[in-house]
Amino acid sequence: MTDRQIPRWSELKPLLRAKPVTLNPTERRLEKALTIPDLRRVARLRTPRSVFDYTDGAAEAEISLRRARSLFAHLELRPSILHDVSEVDPTTTILGAPSAQPFAFAPTGFTRMMNHEGESAVVRVADRIGIPYALSTMGTTSIEDVAAAAPRARKWFQLYVWKDRSSGEDLVKRAAAAGYEALMLTVDVPVAGARLRDVRNGFTIPPTLTLKTVLDAAAHPAWWINLLTTKPLHFASLSEWQGTVAELLNQLFDPTMTIEDLAWLRSIWSGPLIVKGIQTVEDARRVVDAGADAIVLSNHGGRQLDRAPVPLRILPEVAAAVGDDTEIYLDTGILSGADIVAALALGADACLVGRAYLYGLMAGGERGVARAAEILTTEVRRTMQLLGVRTVDELNPDHVRLP
Repeated sequence: MTDRQIPRWSELKPLLRAKPVTLNPTERRLEKALTIPDLRRVARLRTPRSVFDYTDGAAEAEISLRRARSLFAHLELRPSILHDVSEVDPTTTILGAPSAQPFAFAPTGFTRMMNHEGESAVVRVADRIGIPYALSTMGTTSIEDVAAAAPRARKWFQLYVWKDRSSGEDLVKRAAAAGYEALMLTVDVPVAGARLRDVRNGFTIPPTLTLKTVLDAAAHPAWWINLLTTKPLHFASLSEWQGTVAELLNQLFDPTMTIEDLAWLRSIWSGPLIVKGIQTVEDARRVVDAGADAIVLSNHGGRQLDRAPVPLRILPEVAAAVGDDTEIYLDTGILSGADIVAALALGADACLVGRAYLYGLMAGGERGVARAAEILTTEVRRTMQLLGVRTVDELNPDHVRLP
């Protein structure tokens, strides 16, 4: 028979530890987000459906995006035990300069649509944590304003080649004058992919006030108030546009671009050149032979050709083919620091994350981006420790088994 007694106050007191109350509602939301999918759930509640779906969605049946995430989810991480991992160093070298983390913030279009703080918030977070940030041609903050928001940040400019080459050349010159470190040429958008969520939602830039959007505004008043009471959307590369994203891309971008156009870019840009949108080993070799300093294995986050190759799947073969000649970055499907570590082990020099920080931006502005970065950096460090490695250079294909 168990002897029972009434607990004394001295015994109860250590158990009654009140959690500090967080008064700020944004901080309270972000504290509860422990993963990038947690931030995604908050973002979905805080943002109009059409804007969330523009970020979250992909092309056609969205098979490419699901396959990319599925491959990350089903790979096997293989730890090596009994190593001193009390100190872990996640720093690496990107384009010959140090980066505090083995990832960069990818270029994303229309970022101020996600939250009015937009690209300026993202580049400030990138500056604080010591990683590069790429501004999109389709960004909603000008090249010069992003540079002013974080003068010391490592800034890249992402370029689409326009039908009007003189306009593209002007953008490149503006980026050089504003101190951007590298030019990132995206090559997988000869025409716009079929992003069906946008079509079904009637998504336009800027949002059109219809009965549907007015009703949606009632559910997301803070987002609409911020949009309507802050300065109008200012594009990095054009003054204004009225219409859908697909119509804009098809109006501006040049489907006649070929590998020979890299020589034209080299004639107007003297800094590092990154080519983004590589999806085969053969194309990786072609652009490296044409003078690319780095390549990004990417299917545009699944937003262009559905059923395109999964970047992580082709990474080992590309690394074997060109890894000694150029830096290899990878994007698409990355939702955790463990995903980043797996890509590094399979041959990537760094990763680009886009949706991950956009979910944070939608969830809480600049503080949300910082929370996304904190989640990723914590996961990178912990995954390295659990794998038994102390530096990024120690990661190798033995640490990962693909299904």
